[in-house]
Amino acid sequence: MVDATVVVVDVVVEVDVVVVLVVVVVDVDVVLVVDVVVEAVVAGAVCVTGGSSGARVVCTPTLPTSVSLVTSTDTVPHAAVDTMSTRSPATRASRAAIDRTVPVARLPVRSPTTDNLSRVSGAASSAAPAGRYDNHPFIQACRGLPHDRVPVWFMRQAGRSLPEYRAIRGTGTILDAIADPDLSTEITLQPIRRYDVDAAILYSDIVVPAHAVGFGLTVTPGVGPEVERPFRHEDDLARLRPLDPEADTPYVLETVRQLVAELDRPLIGFAGAPFTVASYLIEGRPSRDYANTKAMMFANERLWHALCDRLADIAISSLQSQIDNGASAIQLFDSWAGSLSPAQYQRYVFPHSQKVMDAIADTGVPKIHFGVTTGELLPQISAVGADVVGVDWRVPLDAARERVGHGTSLQGNLDPTVVFAGAEFACEAARDVLRLNDGHPGHVFNLGHGVMPAMDPDVLTEIVKVVHEEGTVRS
Repeated sequence: MVDATVVVVDVVVEVDVVVVLVVVVVDVDVVLVVDVVVEAVVAGAVCVTGGSSGARVVCTPTLPTSVSLVTSTDTVPHAAVDTMSTRSPATRASRAAIDRTVPVARLPVRSPTTDNLSRVSGAASSAAPAGRYDNHPFIQACRGLPHDRVPVWFMRQAGRSLPEYRAIRGTGTILDAIADPDLSTEITLQPIRRYDVDAAILYSDIVVPAHAVGFGLTVTPGVGPEVERPFRHEDDLARLRPLDPEADTPYVLETVRQLVAELDRPLIGFAGAPFTVASYLIEGRPSRDYANTKAMMFANERLWHALCDRLADIAISSLQSQIDNGASAIQLFDSWAGSLSPAQYQRYVFPHSQKVMDAIADTGVPKIHFGVTTGELLPQISAVGADVVGVDWRVPLDAARERVGHGTSLQGNLDPTVVFAGAEFACEAARDVLRLNDGHPGHVFNLGHGVMPAMDPDVLTEIVKVVHEEGTVRS
């Protein structure tokens, strides 16, 4: 009988089949694979039975845990260990001993509760390498740690404001461009080369997952997301099946992999928060008043929560897949949450955004949460589990810090329209943001919303220089 550390490397649900690879670290020199069959899924834990030994193992999403008996002697493939959690010193030290590949076993399901396995797939995400750029100013600022310069990046930094983007974008919708990994990779890299910002953000869109599962959504140039048959009734829930990132959005994952191979700085992955994505599905197109969305919230609360729960699961799957493939941080966009009162947000939105944040907490990557006109919601946006709260330009940065507390980092919050006034005015406005932050280490400089298509990229370049050269960070 031996004690060992168990790490679930992969859990893949197929039709009547579950693929499970469990790695067992016995000591610093030995890493074993246990052939397992899923026996039951209870309260988020996976109970598996060893195929050769009959040993019963209980693995929860908060791995590692303990197992009493291991008899298999197969070694773990090196590639698998590279994607394992590095929490255990034994796991890290064992890599030198790994020299051959073991195929993942495909085993029949022994439990009727396979519909719950999507909750367990988060255990695999804990195997992803977290904190790949732990010493980078952007990551340290997200964590409120001392660093050597104020990091800066811009929402929508990749896109229509750049002439190089317009030169390669081609025809079709943004969804067509996103579906081309080579093109999406190049578009993501363009602002890195031009501005020397401290982080790249994946070129994608918050409606990609809903589009990918076949809800019937497109993005119309000049309009935005449009839905042929907006969400109205309980039957429409069937149109929002679970997202399988490998099957539904392989192009997104390939783009992430290509970017991680190219970049020398963090990559930010992202997803749309349940409320904002729901508003597009219900309204059928961008809205000013969200009347249909709020009507469903108020008149059919049960259906509203069912919809948001589905969208939270989709967001979780999308974010975890981006993290698993190398994203160093994530941002949850709740762009239109500012249309709600604090009481409405707390009742109808908070639980679902919190679910998303909680599900990826164990990955270790910084979690940014952003919405527009959310000044009155900042304490709640922070409380859902964000490490960093994005602040728009309507709330002074020092006031925002008082609202969210000094233990939470802030991102923002230059008024985007100052860019149209030219470099001199915009740079002085950037200095005002830096002054209000007063050197607090938990600050990532950004605009209060996204880059606009007509903005002069040269002005943004000057803003980056000011932030890097004049920004200070207190130790």
